[in-house]
Amino acid sequence: MLNTLATLLVFQTVGEGLSYALALPIPGPVIGMVLLFLYLVVKPDSLQTLAPTALELVKHLALLFVPAGVGIMVHGQRISDEWLPITVALVASTIVSIAVTAAVVRWLQK
Repeated sequence: MLNTLATLLVFQTVGEGLSYALALPIPGPVIGMVLLFLYLVVKPDSLQTLAPTALELVKHLALLFVPAGVGIMVHGQRISDEWLPITVALVASTIVSIAVTAAVVRWLQK
């Protein structure tokens, strides 16, 4: 389990390093996930090693939402002052995400 956690943290750290060093507008953890995906494509045997620990982390995923909830409570006044731009951004990003996902699924089905 420790080796798997170390592997996941290495990919996240490499992603953060690349994002910072190259001044990329993409968050480091996203780059790390892409690198991990490429690693698993190249070396599929590693999936058997990473899967059990990854599934345990997913079981406790709800804990990762606690800091976001605390942030919302701490900045409640600001959120109430800027509710319209936040709502527009959430709705627009949801629509764009659904459209892009649909386009990718259609493209992959061909």
